[in-house]
Amino acid sequence: MDAKIAQFFDSVGSFFSGNDKIPWCDGDVIAGCEREVREATDAGSEDLQKECLMRLSWALVHSRQTEDVQRGIDMLEASLENSAAPLEEREKLYLLAVGCYRIGDYSKSRQLVDRCIEMQADWRQALVLKKTIEDQITKDGVIGIGITATAFGAVGLIAGGIIAAMSRKK
Repeated sequence: MDAKIAQFFDSVGSFFSGNDKIPWCDGDVIAGCEREVREATDAGSEDLQKECLMRLSWALVHSRQTEDVQRGIDMLEASLENSAAPLEEREKLYLLAVGCYRIGDYSKSRQLVDRCIEMQADWRQALVLKKTIEDQITKDGVIGIGITATAFGAVGLIAGGIIAAMSRKK
């Protein structure tokens, strides 16, 4: 019984803390990726530069800093037009979906991840991201309903108090 109660409180805690299964990236990793891009550019290797830019994009959209995430989104959107291979396009769409999720644009994130799943229906990463997005949308809806119910309850309580006070004056 104690285990079930602990599990219940853990699930409630994770509901409000927003724990998802998408990894985070810190500034040191981003700085390292930026250095790799510079070195690849200096070396003149276009393939290596593309590879380094993809790693930098990954690091940026997984950052905790909104500015970094937005920068990663911008880079990916700009490079999406030049994607020749379907696998490369799928990877960029997935990273865009992660970025949109991180900045709270859940509808766009869901559209992008759906495109990934259309390209490969059994892609586990995309399926996990889609579930994470849907869980977040549900969570936001539940919180929104709770706030609305609380507001209506408070208005009802105030109105009831005013009506009761007016009826006493008569």
